[in-house]
Amino acid sequence: MVAWSGLADPRIPARVQPAVRAGLGTVLVAVTRAPLGLRPPQLWTGLRLGCAMAVPIIVGVAASTAVAPVRSAMADRDLPAQGWLAVRIPIGTVWPEEAMFRAALGTAAAEAFGPTRGRLLQAAAFGLSHIADARGTGEPLAATVAATGFAGWWFALLYERSASLAAPMLAHLAINEAGALAAVGVQRRRA
Repeated sequence: MVAWSGLADPRIPARVQPAVRAGLGTVLVAVTRAPLGLRPPQLWTGLRLGCAMAVPIIVGVAASTAVAPVRSAMADRDLPAQGWLAVRIPIGTVWPEEAMFRAALGTAAAEAFGPTRGRLLQAAAFGLSHIADARGTGEPLAATVAATGFAGWWFALLYERSASLAAPMLAHLAINEAGALAAVGVQRRRA
């Protein structure tokens, strides 16, 4: 998955990239038979935990726009084309990453190495899979890998505690969408 993210994924045309990513995530879940927990009662637990995590994330991101350096960084960021918020983030990022890393790799790694080492393996892979993104946006490489690796660890805990992929998907969606919407809002205010 790390090699895919660094070598193959950046070469996929942007217009089909969300569908390819979503398809890959779905195939990996099917092949590994990873439990998704997207049916009751696990779904309800995942939704409750995911929403409980999403609310402070959204509030925190919104509050961060009051901090001058954060606001300045958001104002200077190049924003992708339309469809970014509605398609690319939920279908082309959140679903495939949660399906691939938490469900498929996380489940297989936990079975092979135990829960803690399995979680560490998928978190490290998740962090390393963001190297191409960091290079593409000019973000600091080590900080990006560390932050996304930590997020991967946290998302895995949500998945394990809720027995539902809905919990990490909602938290992941909140981080990505709140950050994107905050950047859009800051740029519109400056325009």
